[in-house]
Amino acid sequence: MTIDKTFDPATIEARWYPHWEQSGLFRPERGEAEPFTIVIPPPNVTGSLHIGHALDNTLQDILVRHARLQGKDALWVVGTDHAGIATQMVVERNLAKDGIKRQELGRDNFIEKVWEWKAESGGQITRQLRRLGASCDWANERFTMDEGFSKAVVKVFVELYRQGLLYRDKRLVNWDPHFRTAISDLEVETREVNGKFWHLAYPLSDGSGTITVATTRPETLLADMAVAVHPEDERYTALIGRKVRLPITGRLIPIVADEHADPALGSGAVKITPGHDFNDFEVGVRAGIKPAEMLNMLDAEAKIAQTADGLIPIDLIGMDRFEARDWIVKLLEEDGVLLKVEDRVIQTPYGDRSGVVIEPWLTDQWYVDAKTLAGPALEAVRSGAIRVVPETWKKTWYQWLENIQPWCVSRQLWWGHQIPAWFDEDGNPFVAESEEEAQALAGNRKLRRDNDVLDTWFSSALWPFGTLGWPDDTTALRRHYPNDVLISGFDILFFWDARMAMQGLHFMKEVPWKTLYLHGLVRAPDGSKMSKSKGNTVDPLGLIEKYGADALRFTLAAMESQGRDIKLDERRVEGYRNFATKLWNAARFAQSNGIGGSATIEPPAATLAVNKWILGEAIKTIQALDLALADLRYDEAANTIYHFVWSQFCDWYLELIKPVLTPTINTAGPGDAQADDWYGMRETKAVAGWVLDQILILLHPFMPFITEELWHALASRDHDIIVAKWPMADARSLDPEASAEVEWLIRAVQGIRATRSELNVPPGARLPMHARGAGEATLARLAANAAPLARMARVEMAEGDVVAGGAAQIVIDEATFVLPLEGVIDLAAEKARLEKAAQAAEKEAASLAGRLGNPSFVEKAKPEAVAKAREDHEAKSAEADRLRAALARLG
Repeated sequence: MTIDKTFDPATIEARWYPHWEQSGLFRPERGEAEPFTIVIPPPNVTGSLHIGHALDNTLQDILVRHARLQGKDALWVVGTDHAGIATQMVVERNLAKDGIKRQELGRDNFIEKVWEWKAESGGQITRQLRRLGASCDWANERFTMDEGFSKAVVKVFVELYRQGLLYRDKRLVNWDPHFRTAISDLEVETREVNGKFWHLAYPLSDGSGTITVATTRPETLLADMAVAVHPEDERYTALIGRKVRLPITGRLIPIVADEHADPALGSGAVKITPGHDFNDFEVGVRAGIKPAEMLNMLDAEAKIAQTADGLIPIDLIGMDRFEARDWIVKLLEEDGVLLKVEDRVIQTPYGDRSGVVIEPWLTDQWYVDAKTLAGPALEAVRSGAIRVVPETWKKTWYQWLENIQPWCVSRQLWWGHQIPAWFDEDGNPFVAESEEEAQALAGNRKLRRDNDVLDTWFSSALWPFGTLGWPDDTTALRRHYPNDVLISGFDILFFWDARMAMQGLHFMKEVPWKTLYLHGLVRAPDGSKMSKSKGNTVDPLGLIEKYGADALRFTLAAMESQGRDIKLDERRVEGYRNFATKLWNAARFAQSNGIGGSATIEPPAATLAVNKWILGEAIKTIQALDLALADLRYDEAANTIYHFVWSQFCDWYLELIKPVLTPTINTAGPGDAQADDWYGMRETKAVAGWVLDQILILLHPFMPFITEELWHALASRDHDIIVAKWPMADARSLDPEASAEVEWLIRAVQGIRATRSELNVPPGARLPMHARGAGEATLARLAANAAPLARMARVEMAEGDVVAGGAAQIVIDEATFVLPLEGVIDLAAEKARLEKAAQAAEKEAASLAGRLGNPSFVEKAKPEAVAKAREDHEAKSAEADRLRAALARLG
């Protein structure tokens, strides 16, 4: 197949992905080969591909394709998450367009509507993952609410309950008044809001004085149950144990000692509302207030509700919390209780989907004893059973799991795994895998099922083993658990990764994966966080349309440095599209010169130094790539293959072998075998074809589409590159002497070219070159490489002393090469130009050094501004050094 003149990524992608999938090449039959397993972080079924998904899945696909090329039984488990609240919200919104409310349909009919929506619209993100090139096991795609996985979810809930590790309790949760459900911390976003700080005087019950408290939420005084002061705050020592009478309700509440109160903050005394603040809840528990006794002053819609003691004025009942705030402030002002009001910026929790202020709300929910389950997960990281990359995240793992709180796993939704618990008329729960089992446990008592569903993180925590058939003993489970690697964003380290470790260790008695790799965020080019409000988000599908999936994938891999976020600039994607184009053109050049795919896995024999050199460089590249991928250093791996392809193969090797491929003297005639041998043509074609094959295989995990296309274009193959054999780093192909000679030639050409460019020597000018102090080895190299030096550097060796006049000097190893320039350039003008430019660069470098040496700038400026100044300083310093070196060469 003749390679087209123009590289067209879209056509290639459309050809190869369906071929791979339909041919079963994402999961080829590998018998008893070593298994390699990754599970995809299941994207929400409502989702569409964003740049974070593109990064996460590119990194996974690189590892899976690499393992497949190594001959392993590579399995990339794929599927989607039912995304309880997100999916329910989408379907409710669609129904609202037709004037239908969920409650009007009833639970069963609504859930049927959700399944209909999933069938019609739920596959968008999986189609988009295919556009990226993700080589998942689509034939066995899973869904967190499919029958088999749901069986696992129910089994885990029941087992945890029976083991005393799951229970029902009254505690504070993040309550979303819009959706009327508890939500996870990950679904809460904190915003800075301009608010107030109200200072209130609470009167002591005996009328002897007041104690001042300050609050950002005056409406919650309706449910206050204490005032806390620091036990060592001498101002209040005598008041500890006494009582105050609350304004408006008249409730008597105690003054308690608790270290939560900060003597340096405000008056040092704080109002305690344990039913509506997470910190206050803990203070209340320490003060001996049981959760069942804590007052709740809000209903599920965050409207004022009567407390258990019935002390809230009737006029406030049913009023929205923020409307009630205004009324209460007015009443406090009228009663003379309000002392002062301060403006303050307040960190306020909002529901990430509802957009309303989240309410800490006291309610009965199901909880998992996370502290008990966390113990083995902590030990797994400490012992090295789970390798965390980068290691800096181990500290966060320890901090989170050592301080873990009970995990609320119930949600007040309809879409999701309905909790397998049934209650009798007295509220006693019966937990079982089926209603029949629950009824058997309850005897003749009438039962009703819990209406709540499970948190989606509860079900997704089972992903590494639930997708492999557990609780059944399947071949897939035995072969592919534990998984090898989990690729995850650091932002779900606690919410998903740690919980998978907890559940996996508890139910499988083994870690869920051997290595946990945590990548950073993809940020805007200036380092700021991407957001729709800033208008700086990047659409990965748009980049694929413009530059091709291979270019985007390679960009993300090349920029993925352990422990660092990615500052994504579209110009980088364009640059790697140019890299793909360069490879394309190199393959076209090879094909046009009779170079095709190699017929052998072993490196061909070589006698020419240039061929020995490129074989050696290929072997070194394989070695470096193997190490980088083993260490999960994606940037090193990508940059290694990039440098080899762009610089060593395309820029140097192909340029150096052109005379061999197209000899100017061919006494034996075109195509004559003897002539081919004489010029090394057959050897060179064999070597070039073999190296090009290795390039395609090494590059395939990063750029699967172009490599598959060129693989078939260069030869008639009996297999696709996706299932080719990863090359071995055969050290026998290393020839240090040949490598030294070619590397010397490259340094010589680079040095001469740089000098010519810096001194504005006309490109077409051929210069004589004199050698001083050259040893025998260098003289031999000069003689052997006279032709490439003349062709590539436009210099010719000259005998005798250098003629009088200006000249440039280039030092390479022990030798100094002199290029006479008298009459070629205006030496005086060139020296003046270089001096002026050097001084300008030095001045700018000094100015930047001054800014960077100023603590005020380094400490107070934005981090991206400081980083930019450092980059500019390095660039200007390097420019000044280069210009001074050019002047020195004219000395």
